[in-house]
Amino acid sequence: MTISGDERSQTRNDLAWAISVGGIGVVLFTAMLVFTWYFAATLLLIFAGMLFGVGLNALTNALGRRVHLPHAVRLAIVCIVLAALLAGVAYLGGATIADQASVLSNTIKSQIAHVRSYLENHGIDTSFFDLGNTNSAAPASAGDTASGPSPNAHGPLPGAGALASSGGAIVSQTFKLLFGAISAVGNIFIVLFLGLAFAAQPSVYHDGLLFLAPAKHRIRATLIIDRIGETLERWLIAQIIVMLAVGLVTWIGLAVIGIPGSFILGIQAGLLAFIPTVGAIIAGVVVVLASLASGWFPALSALILFLGVHAMESYVLTPLLQRQALDIPPATLFAFQILLGVVFGIWGLALALPLVAIAKVMIDHFKTHDAPPLAA
Repeated sequence: MTISGDERSQTRNDLAWAISVGGIGVVLFTAMLVFTWYFAATLLLIFAGMLFGVGLNALTNALGRRVHLPHAVRLAIVCIVLAALLAGVAYLGGATIADQASVLSNTIKSQIAHVRSYLENHGIDTSFFDLGNTNSAAPASAGDTASGPSPNAHGPLPGAGALASSGGAIVSQTFKLLFGAISAVGNIFIVLFLGLAFAAQPSVYHDGLLFLAPAKHRIRATLIIDRIGETLERWLIAQIIVMLAVGLVTWIGLAVIGIPGSFILGIQAGLLAFIPTVGAIIAGVVVVLASLASGWFPALSALILFLGVHAMESYVLTPLLQRQALDIPPATLFAFQILLGVVFGIWGLALALPLVAIAKVMIDHFKTHDAPPLAA
């Protein structure tokens, strides 16, 4: 069977077109990976805003099952209630939080110094405790030993160069702190603004995502987006309940034991409960270090309390509240937390679970809908 020249030409054109489309796809995919890598912090910040919007929308929908009001009115009620709760905590416990935070910071530093001294006395290297502050102190002490008393103690005032250098260092540190505070406040503002924008008009952004999908895949995209939204909403509501329970039980338990700063320790334990596994470990270390200042028995009691709270969170609350939301093996989640934490920092660590949940929803969808039918 012979092939005509027109058919051969059409085959070559089809092959060239397929190669061109494949090459363009590879270039676009590579560009997307590079863009994601360099702007990961910004993308994770936007994702945090979207997640906050999903949480507000979940609370708004939950309120809608109780009262029949327009979406905007229900969202305003939810925002007012949350703002009132935050203002109440700041008004009633603001001074307590500030005082206990200061005491807790000094206690943690003191206990770290005691632990370091204990380890050094037993021949264990403690260089991992150095955070870069001791290197500058060591040469100064060596110089003082070699040269005796400081020349500025009873001598002439420092020269203009020394004053300019000190002034420049002070200004540099001041600007660094100022820019750090502005960056933190700006990030919080961005998350709040994006969350409110997404929660105010969820259908607009839902339809916008569907519009980006090709027409022949729009039904599948609708199923995936709806499933992701439902999963994140259920997980966020369950996570809020878990955080409140962990914080309340930790606060009351430490107060009963007699640990100073029990209120701020309960708050940090509740906030860190948002980060599975890693957050509980960090909260437990902080609780135990803060309890060591009260003696070995209170510290042991605080450790037992932490283990009990962690068991309640892991084996009672999380399975009970999230059995229909997420089903991710702990080892898989922990591995992704470590990976995203190392690559993207604190944002990757905090948002690892919702990101893994989104990936799991997509994988489950394609496995279910693309699986070949079973033979009769």
